[in-house]
Amino acid sequence: MVVQWRAFPLHPDTPEEGLALAKLYAGRDRDPHEIQDRQKRAAAELGLPMGERTMTYNSRLATELGKWAESKGKGEDFHRAVFRAYYVDGINIAKADELIGLAKTAGLSAPEAEEVLKTRAFREAVDSDWDLAERMRIEAVPTFVLDHWSAVGAQPYEVLEKFLLDHGVKRK
Repeated sequence: MVVQWRAFPLHPDTPEEGLALAKLYAGRDRDPHEIQDRQKRAAAELGLPMGERTMTYNSRLATELGKWAESKGKGEDFHRAVFRAYYVDGINIAKADELIGLAKTAGLSAPEAEEVLKTRAFREAVDSDWDLAERMRIEAVPTFVLDHWSAVGAQPYEVLEKFLLDHGVKRK
């Protein structure tokens, strides 16, 4: 089985300087502290670090650079670096200089990363993913898709395992 990352437009109108989570969720039925507490519990169960986020940042450039990193065979390393920067360290992943540093951390060329961001070389690849998400009516992250089946949201390991087994993926 091949795992393929797809970009999703989560809050695409977020400005480069970011948006306070309290403002993002203002007027909604969702309490940002409750959401963050749930995320922290899930991360703790998996032994993953999670910081105290108060902001959300636009991930468009990070997804474009992620597509480039994947083309260089370093996608997994780059995605992990971005997740840690965002969820643990609270770094603004909309900033080109931060992304270039994360690319370097992932073993990629900083000058190449800078050029990719400057030219927006992977804009169309991300646009294609966004179009696919719209056609598939995907409205949340994460969404796991296997053929025509999907599992939506952060799911416990057992749920994802059952999803895969129920749809023909064999254990190794």
